[in-house]
Amino acid sequence: MGHKFTKNDEAVSAVIGVILMVAITVILAAVMAAFVFGMGSSIKKTYIVVYTIERSNSGENRIIITNYGGPDVAKLSGVYVTSTIGTVPANPQAELLTVGDTISITDATSTAHVVVTGKFKDGTSQVLSAGDY
Repeated sequence: MGHKFTKNDEAVSAVIGVILMVAITVILAAVMAAFVFGMGSSIKKTYIVVYTIERSNSGENRIIITNYGGPDVAKLSGVYVTSTIGTVPANPQAELLTVGDTISITDATSTAHVVVTGKFKDGTSQVLSAGDY
């Protein structure tokens, strides 16, 4: 009399299922650890300070930059203005630190690309306003 062997796949399914569950758990733990320990230190604070840039309506070829303040205005240590055309004041960082302060870029006879960058007391810099005027 011959012996009949029956094939039983239930045990194989259970082992594969356990292996997959362990693998998923390990991968999730690694991703969470990378996010918490690795990326957390590279996140930079965004400061909220409002500067506007607008062209003067009086036809004087001037672009006016105004400090409207914001919750982080006291953390500014300098304000730097660049323009592709026109004359930027020699010391805008001192002239634009107080809320309400304005400066004018003169001789802006055509469209100028203007960028206002704030430097903060913690040593970081951030673009506060930019555009073509």
